[in-house]
Amino acid sequence: MKFSANLGFLFTELRLPDAVRAAHRAGFDAVELHWPYDTSAADLKAALDATGLPVLGLNTRRGDVAAGENGLAALAGREEDARAAIDEALDYAAIIGTGAVHVMCGFAKGPTARRVLVSNLSYACTRAAGQGVKILIEPLNHYDAPGYFLQTTDQAMAIMDDVGADNLALMFDCYHVQLMEGDVSNRLTRLLPRIGHVQFASVPDRGAPDHGELCYAHVFAHLAALGYDAPLGAEYKPAGVTVDSLEWMKSLP
Repeated sequence: MKFSANLGFLFTELRLPDAVRAAHRAGFDAVELHWPYDTSAADLKAALDATGLPVLGLNTRRGDVAAGENGLAALAGREEDARAAIDEALDYAAIIGTGAVHVMCGFAKGPTARRVLVSNLSYACTRAAGQGVKILIEPLNHYDAPGYFLQTTDQAMAIMDDVGADNLALMFDCYHVQLMEGDVSNRLTRLLPRIGHVQFASVPDRGAPDHGELCYAHVFAHLAALGYDAPLGAEYKPAGVTVDSLEWMKSLP
């Protein structure tokens, strides 16, 4: 298996360009980002070019974090802000060569929020198609993100059907799916054609994948048997320094 270091959780003690270099030294095949916007895209691209690591994706801004926002795309009355965040993410992605943008939905519920989300995702997909970028949506569990609009893979599939865009795909985070729905292996089998990226962490503590209730030796082998060969996103919270948490890279694949 190939692995991508999620630099929102890994190597966070370093500046983002230095985190890219550290991920390369550690043996990762790619990196992915949360919100890189405080880092110059040119500086980040220089680190990516120097290491040869592809960057798989990044997130749209969350909005007013101090006020508790966690995404904008499903928030009625915030359409202008949501589309500005989409534009910003796609512009940054174009500079650093990112292949996907995760559009964050935010805390909302109800049919109005759903209509707003579908409209904003349609905008994002149309805008992204011109630069060959995928738009991703990700269900988040209701323990870590209570009130987040998108919580299950079935809900995500229905939204994707309504948008009807070829470049809209599911971010399948095994950690969130296990907490909300379980049945990870069968869901991977059924949803694989519509999955744009897979992430992982131990359940329930979101630590390194070498412990917990979900057996990643099985999950990784299952993905390999399905023919999935893209880098899997290591989006876990190390207990200490990242380099001390990487024994799983030798023992699990």
